[in-house]
Amino acid sequence: MQFKDIGVLAAVIMIVAMLVIPLPPWLLSFLIIINITLGLLVLLTAMNMQEALQFSIFPTLLLLLTLFRLGLNVSTTRAILANGDAGGVVETFGTFVTGGNIIVGLVVFVILILIQFIVITKGAERVSEVAARFTLDAMPGKQMSIDADLNAGMISETEARTRREKVSNEADFYGAMDGATKFVKGDAIAGIIIVIINLLVGMIIGVAQMGLPFAEAAVLFSQLTVGDGIVSQIPALLISTATGIVVTRAASKGNLGSDITIQLLGQPKLLYVAAVTVLLLGLVTPINDILTIPIALALAFAAFAMSKKVVEDPEELLGMEEDIETEGLKSPENVVNLLNIDPIEFEFGYGLIPLVDATQGGDLLDRVVMIRRQLAIELGLVIPVVRIRDNIQLQPNEYRIKIKGSEMARGELLLDHYLAMSPGGDDSIEGIDTIEPSFGLPAKWITEDAKEDAEILGYTVVDPPSVVSTHLTEVIRANAADLIGRQETKQLVDHVRETFPILVDELTPTPLSIGEIQKVLAKLLNEHVSVRNLPIIFETLADYSKYTSDVDVLTEYVRQALARQITNQYAAAGQSLKVLTVSGKVEKMIADNVQQTEQGNYLSIDPQHSQDILESIAGEVERVALMDQSPVVLCTPAIRMYLRQITERYFPQIPVLSYNELESSIEVQSVGVVDI
Repeated sequence: MQFKDIGVLAAVIMIVAMLVIPLPPWLLSFLIIINITLGLLVLLTAMNMQEALQFSIFPTLLLLLTLFRLGLNVSTTRAILANGDAGGVVETFGTFVTGGNIIVGLVVFVILILIQFIVITKGAERVSEVAARFTLDAMPGKQMSIDADLNAGMISETEARTRREKVSNEADFYGAMDGATKFVKGDAIAGIIIVIINLLVGMIIGVAQMGLPFAEAAVLFSQLTVGDGIVSQIPALLISTATGIVVTRAASKGNLGSDITIQLLGQPKLLYVAAVTVLLLGLVTPINDILTIPIALALAFAAFAMSKKVVEDPEELLGMEEDIETEGLKSPENVVNLLNIDPIEFEFGYGLIPLVDATQGGDLLDRVVMIRRQLAIELGLVIPVVRIRDNIQLQPNEYRIKIKGSEMARGELLLDHYLAMSPGGDDSIEGIDTIEPSFGLPAKWITEDAKEDAEILGYTVVDPPSVVSTHLTEVIRANAADLIGRQETKQLVDHVRETFPILVDELTPTPLSIGEIQKVLAKLLNEHVSVRNLPIIFETLADYSKYTSDVDVLTEYVRQALARQITNQYAAAGQSLKVLTVSGKVEKMIADNVQQTEQGNYLSIDPQHSQDILESIAGEVERVALMDQSPVVLCTPAIRMYLRQITERYFPQIPVLSYNELESSIEVQSVGVVDI
């Protein structure tokens, strides 16, 4: 614990002690000066902040200062009633304010009480209540605005997190301020009660116990009471004023002084009007001209001086703005910013604006949020922000999806139609022929009137937002390997480190670098294997990276370690797995053509043999597809990655598995053989 922390704790303990321990007059005087200083410091801080959260400790500080002031009140009351002496500061204030007239002193004190209690405290309390209510009511809208900006790519994840935290802190602050203003109100009431006690009880004690004449007792205790009340109410008034400034302060780029100067005195013409008004006030009324003429001259001079700083020529101002804009475009920083490429972009024509415009019922932004969450769970990858924007170069109803600046897919939507996909055989529904963009199936755009008939006939009918959401999901899923780079891998490694620090330290930076881990994860994602189970992946890499640094071989070991996950991905519960096996002839041909080098192994097979294998797979896949089954190619572990290299370009959606990647409990049924 640091010294300043101990100091704050000691100050709080001292405040509590003041309530029960009598203090000598000199210490009371010292603490009273400290109280006034703290009140002034709080007021100056409130005036120089730019937004309320810069003084976020204020509600708690307000409670502590109120407790400190009440502790002083108790101590001075004890000293006044017990000894008739509360220190030099109280006596000085009482004598100075009253000026020898007790009635004047009491009136001044009552005025201070009324100003604080009725005007400042009451107003600040009401403003705090309204600010707290409106801040809480505005939270959902602010959160939705942040999510919309994040989904549109206007802000980053870090900035969105910062803005959400600020919204939450604002709600907490104004809620705390709503309660803190009650302290100020209660302090004002307590001040009134203490004054009455000091005055009445003090005169009784002075006459009954001290043996003073009534007049002398009245003078003595009136001065002490007024002095105590004044030294208590001055810092209370400063704190109340600071409270009002904090809760009424709107966020700006300057402090209170600069804002008042700019906004109140920033229009020279109005200052001229005020100067003429004050001058006429002295001329047409009995008010002495000596008072009004200097004020009018000061206002006129200020207006003249400020008007010299204003650029009155609009063309000159426009020219200055153009020069600034031109210089900005020439700056290297702005040119460099143009080089940035968004990981995922969704561009659309102006006819599809209702898809993203919430005021027109568009919910695409919300759907994108759900897509990112769904794919994060499914793939184990944090999907980057999707940049959504219109593009006038596209057709009105056209959209396209880009991955790292390259167009990956394009489609067209009819917002006033539904997409109907036939179950096969029946083509009686009237509509506009098209192709379903996600899976390339024949479909039709039908009107809302034909929707019910299509559903009765067994058509799958989806609305345009669902069409584009599905298309976006499939494009991201198919290109997930391109979305994971070294930076994204580093984030995943840091996430695992929070739970498994020893595992991560054993894996990286030696024997594997972040780049090598990234390549393994990308290869898994490229074959639609989720990397969500990072602990198992890292455990496997840590075990086998001691023997080999070949990324392809390490990937095969990881796939075998994920056998349960891969089995559940392709085999339905309680059913056998239908596979296409590879003949021994084909496996031997592939194994014989694997070339081993110091840099790693690679497949060097005759193009005609490779073509024959592909034609055999194509024939088997077509035959199996007629049986309404999804084909899976099964082979030995030694050739799996090489067979995948052959099929990857032409059959990227067909999984190639090895025997070691299947659970021993799964039943495998061969429905075809790949042979040449």
